[in-house]
Amino acid sequence: MIKKKIGILMLFVLFLSVGAKAQLATSMRINEVLVVNESNFVDDYGQRNGWIELYNGSAGTVNIAGCFLTNDKNNPKKYSIPKGDVLTKIRPGQHVIFWADDLPDRGTFHVNFKLDPYSDNYIALYDADGRTLIDEITVASGQLADISYGRKIDGQAEWTQLTKVTPSTNNLTLDSNEKIDNFKNNDSLGVGMTITAMAVTFLGLFLLYFIFKQVGKVSIAASKRNAMRAKASSAPVGSIAKEDELGEEAGEIFAAIATALYEVTEDVHDVENTVLTIQKVTRNYSPWSSKLYGLREIPKK
Repeated sequence: MIKKKIGILMLFVLFLSVGAKAQLATSMRINEVLVVNESNFVDDYGQRNGWIELYNGSAGTVNIAGCFLTNDKNNPKKYSIPKGDVLTKIRPGQHVIFWADDLPDRGTFHVNFKLDPYSDNYIALYDADGRTLIDEITVASGQLADISYGRKIDGQAEWTQLTKVTPSTNNLTLDSNEKIDNFKNNDSLGVGMTITAMAVTFLGLFLLYFIFKQVGKVSIAASKRNAMRAKASSAPVGSIAKEDELGEEAGEIFAAIATALYEVTEDVHDVENTVLTIQKVTRNYSPWSSKLYGLREIPKK
């Protein structure tokens, strides 16, 4: 039991140590450098200058405020990254750009030195104590315009020329589709793609033909049933329809015929509507008295 508790405690301490290490600025790396910027990324003032990209390869957010950037081995505290800027908190796997324009008054991410395209450029990142070196790189002179020098894979050891400059993003980008590339290698003339496209087209047409044909059959069958019903309803009373022509309606027709025959044989029809009744109307007054209604009333004076 005691050994189990000790093991759990050691795992907890290890977890805390790993988490604490992930928060240290020592996990930051110089990831990419562009010395000559002619037609590349512009800063927040619309200006093009050389820049330095830092990368956080840890599993936690790192605050680089108080750390130092320099291009002078003898002056590790040349540019102090200001404190109090929320943008200095770099999340895991994220990047940050510092402009080497020698204009620190323009903001947190504008350092107080420039990169020289005609000589080697030493760049270093120091911890907040000014003595602990976090990362350094020397970029050789003669760098071409708009071609950066960076790690082949973010945070990894191998450096290379990057013809595709990637400020604030991963150095290794996937610009191709593996399936399309395989298709190009296996079918350079496009014969397979043509056959596939034609097969899909003809299959679609065949499905449409089959669907429309079935819809037509159903419509014709429905029309025939409606015609048979109309024929059965208009047949004479004395005629007897065949069961295979009338179907379920034959029983109703037979019932109607039987009811009509029963009424005829039992003579239950109402014939009172043929009797004409004439009643003599007596006169209670003389025709001459009706003249009174035609006389005008004498006007009152």
